Amino acid sequence: MTIPSKAPSFEPINIAGPAGRLECLRLDAATETPRGIVLVAHPNPTEGGTFNNKIVHTLAKTLSRLGYIAYCPNLRGVGESEGSHSYGEFEPDDMAAVLAFARSQHPELTRITLAGFSFGTYVQSCLRARLSDDEIEGMILIGPAVSRYAFPNVPKGTLVIHGEQDEVIALEAVLNWARPQQLPIIVAPGVGHFFHGRLTQLADLVHAAWR
Repeated sequence: MTIPSKAPSFEPINIAGPAGRLECLRLDAATETPRGIVLVAHPNPTEGGTFNNKIVHTLAKTLSRLGYIAYCPNLRGVGESEGSHSYGEFEPDDMAAVLAFARSQHPELTRITLAGFSFGTYVQSCLRARLSDDEIEGMILIGPAVSRYAFPNVPKGTLVIHGEQDEVIALEAVLNWARPQQLPIIVAPGVGHFFHGRLTQLADLVHAAWR
């Protein structure tokens, strides 16, 4: 059994991306022995989304407690990251650079999880489509923005959590996207897009699915 040894804090780092420097937050695993790496993608920056988003931090902290080292980048044009926002066209390239950096820092860790919220779910789904099944352990998608982007299908076993009362991405749109994939969705009753007041419940759902 892995015993928690510390409560790590987010560490700011810089990563070389295809459009220039990417600022990133790294959170070490809160266990004696790390078990994997998780990359967390932020929501839409044109609406204020950055790596400081509460859902981004909730995902990173939850996976940290499960033994994952978390990397939460600001994608191109966001915060101090260089380049210009491309509405999802080139952001998967940024995330691929973060993945390559994380792998170089932790070559012994082969369990890789891709996680994201809203816009970040599109970025991660596009990146996942480029990778082989043996490269990625799984995906965690919170409030997937399926009605805003030409969303690819995702692998069986992807964890999708959506608020019943999501005011940004209608639950019906997510169900219509998931139905032909036979992809189960966890619906949080009475919850909106940003999980206001329900972040603990979100953390519990992710923890239960990923432990």
